[in-house]
Amino acid sequence: MAASPSTARAINDRLALRLLQDEGPLTATQLKTLTGLSRPTVADLVERLSGSGLVHVVGEAGAERRGPNARLYGIVADRAHLAALDVRTTSVSVVVSDLLGTTLAEASLPVGDGAAPGPAVDRAAPGPAVDRAVALLERTAAEAGAARLHSVTVGAPGLIDPATRELRDTAALPEWHRRLVAALQQRLPATVLVENEVNLAAVAELREGAAREGRDTFVLLWLGQGVGAAVVLDGRLRRGASGGAGEIGFLPVPGTFRLPSAHGCDGGFDELACVAAVDALARAHGLDPDTALESGHEPFLDALAERLAIGAASVAAVLDPGCVVLAGETGHRGGPELAARVEARLAELSPLRTEVRATTLGDAAILRGALLTARDAAQDALFP
Repeated sequence: MAASPSTARAINDRLALRLLQDEGPLTATQLKTLTGLSRPTVADLVERLSGSGLVHVVGEAGAERRGPNARLYGIVADRAHLAALDVRTTSVSVVVSDLLGTTLAEASLPVGDGAAPGPAVDRAAPGPAVDRAVALLERTAAEAGAARLHSVTVGAPGLIDPATRELRDTAALPEWHRRLVAALQQRLPATVLVENEVNLAAVAELREGAAREGRDTFVLLWLGQGVGAAVVLDGRLRRGASGGAGEIGFLPVPGTFRLPSAHGCDGGFDELACVAAVDALARAHGLDPDTALESGHEPFLDALAERLAIGAASVAAVLDPGCVVLAGETGHRGGPELAARVEARLAELSPLRTEVRATTLGDAAILRGALLTARDAAQDALFP
């Protein structure tokens, strides 16, 4: 059945806006070429989008050409301001950007209040950690000139309930993490989203990082203070039935001499690959943990690659993703050299051909993924 005129206009408008978002300012002629639409249709949509305040003239194309056909149209970047928060156990980092993703202001602050980890439902009111985190976002937004934030994405460790899209209670995290999202929702006239930090890193690597070229199916291994994974299949993030897809720290593996439990990942892959385990491995090789990954010390790198390949082989056997991205502190510091060693060892453990790439975004991947998620939310609300 043919689309109605209003539906066709909405489809054409959104297509044009996406092109302007991805390709930068374009002339009406360029929009006609890229969309395949007729010149009158493009003229109508440009007029419509300009009238709605989403598009404006930003210049002209070519030094010698003048007139309507040479006008360059671009997204009105300050139509919406976005914010991203990277929430760690004892700190928060904030970035505020415009609709085009240009960073307007950023800041970070230690905010842990010393409270013991525990389920949020067992504790009283927000507390100083939440207040400091919210104040940090408000100050950063004010510095950026963002009078009203449209969309905010919080990246936090832990499971996100797929039904409610809320951070689930867990004894492994400080209670202020969940309270922060509720406080932001109450105090800001903005859409507030929360997503697992590793999932956000994968979004960033997919669209702007290590997986951008030729890989829309991959698994990202986050190798930091904790160990996690994110699963991207056919360009889509997969969270699992309970939001726990990628909780690879709980994966039972050889070499730990015990098994993990529902209450903790001690004995799982986390025990082989977390930062503390990598530091201990470096010391066992007589190396300074702060410089071991940059030292090029082959026995240490081979031993570490052996450990990481065990987890990667388990992922490959179940998902056959074709690509694994090493991210987090260890993946970033180890870089392409560590990735190459893991790939070589993985080829000996699995018959499934799996490329291993190092992160190209490092720790910035979480904030970048959060900004991209916030931008998607704003565009869905603002674009026709």
